[in-house]
Amino acid sequence: MAYLFSFLSDGKDLTKTLVSTGATIMVFHSVINELIPTRIRRFFCAVLDHLIHRYFSSQFTLVIHQFHRLNNNLIYDAALTYLSPKISPSTRRRNVLRSEKEKSLTFSLEPDEEIHDFFNGAKLKWILICQDADFPIRSSRNRRDHHHQDQITPKNRYLELTFQKHHREMVENSYLPFILERAKIMKQEVKTQKIFTIDHGNLYGNPSDTWMPTNLDHPATFETVALDPEIKKFVLDDLDKFVRRKEYYRKIGKAWKRGYLMYGPPGTGKSSLIAAMANYLNFDIYDLDLSEIEFNSELRRLLLGVGNRSIIVVEDIDCVIEFKDRNAKTEPSNSKTSDDDNNKQVTLSGLLNFVDGLWSCCGEERIVVFTTNHKEKLDPALLRPGRMDVHLHLSYCTPPVFRQLAANYLSVQDHSLFPEIEDAIGSIHVTPAQIAEQLLHYSNDVDITLKELVNFLKKKKNNKEDKGELQVEKKQEEEHWKHKVDGDDNKQEDDNNDKKN
Repeated sequence: MAYLFSFLSDGKDLTKTLVSTGATIMVFHSVINELIPTRIRRFFCAVLDHLIHRYFSSQFTLVIHQFHRLNNNLIYDAALTYLSPKISPSTRRRNVLRSEKEKSLTFSLEPDEEIHDFFNGAKLKWILICQDADFPIRSSRNRRDHHHQDQITPKNRYLELTFQKHHREMVENSYLPFILERAKIMKQEVKTQKIFTIDHGNLYGNPSDTWMPTNLDHPATFETVALDPEIKKFVLDDLDKFVRRKEYYRKIGKAWKRGYLMYGPPGTGKSSLIAAMANYLNFDIYDLDLSEIEFNSELRRLLLGVGNRSIIVVEDIDCVIEFKDRNAKTEPSNSKTSDDDNNKQVTLSGLLNFVDGLWSCCGEERIVVFTTNHKEKLDPALLRPGRMDVHLHLSYCTPPVFRQLAANYLSVQDHSLFPEIEDAIGSIHVTPAQIAEQLLHYSNDVDITLKELVNFLKKKKNNKEDKGELQVEKKQEEEHWKHKVDGDDNKQEDDNNDKKN
């Protein structure tokens, strides 16, 4: 009993001591908070934490940022792809999505959530950190009004990879290269083609956020696109040659890219051909509307956000921005006009640098496509080889193109009315889009559809078509196809180099 009373007495003394010590610590903590500035306290805490982790902790952490200055960090992107199927069902928060083309759900890592991985006997812990950048930036809310601006705070994202110190060499030399290779395979296995448009809300944030994606579900293929067989074969051969010549481009000191100019009347299949090219190569499409861009610097930032294996499309370039021949004489203008010229959205030099300058090398395996209805309006500097390597003239409907349309819309390869239709097509101007609209309108009955098409062509011929004008155009087109690619690399030399490689 005496022992019990002695123990309780000692316990009371211990309690008093603990309470007194805790009160002293709280007073000391309050004094420190009042006397020492917050920045100095954080500095000493960071130094103390660093010393503890460096000299006493057995853990080592690699920090993998999303960007290095303005360049994408390939390890960051590969790690997110690699970790996606490793997210545990017990994770508290995870991002889930499913597109129309995907058969299963796709999960991605949310900030502050952990993923554990095992590699060659080592346990590795991943965590995604997402913080606001230190300094917000200004971006115009109204693209035409510089007086209304919003504060935009970019996000700073990075991954932390933590493991035992003695595994550091294995992680850096084996684990990270394994992730890069594995992620590349995974992306190709599950890739869903995307079409990107400019996201003005993030135009001044991270480069990869400047584009807003949506799934590309265009059905056009080279089997169905209504195109002259000679042009179709040339484009297919040119694309095949381009994608297999990475080492050749590097050897000759050129960026691995290809420029196409598609010109001709509206409705001749320029957009469908672009979609067919994207589907054939499994490339993403980036729809670049120059009328929505204010400065050349924005154009460069957009280029940095474009992924590899992609097609950059600038449609109707003669309409969205005015490019005049720089050698032409300019008329005198008043000061107001000069001010307007100085505030042009994108200059010709800025576009040329985008297409063929130093900034065009920020990425590889890219195709740049310009479309126009009026090639003669474009500055010659934009058309030279290296910028626009391939000039494709997509003209009015021809008999082979009509047969392709009939096969697509009516599922017929031949018909008694085909000769009459082909003869009419050869004597008037009619676009493939006009023929397609007629076939679509009466597609329930083949005979009726083709008869209505004959009537449509007869009316069109009687109304306004000029046979002499068509003959001139066909002669120009034949002359063009004697030199299918204006100023392109010597074809024989290319073939010989392909054989050597």
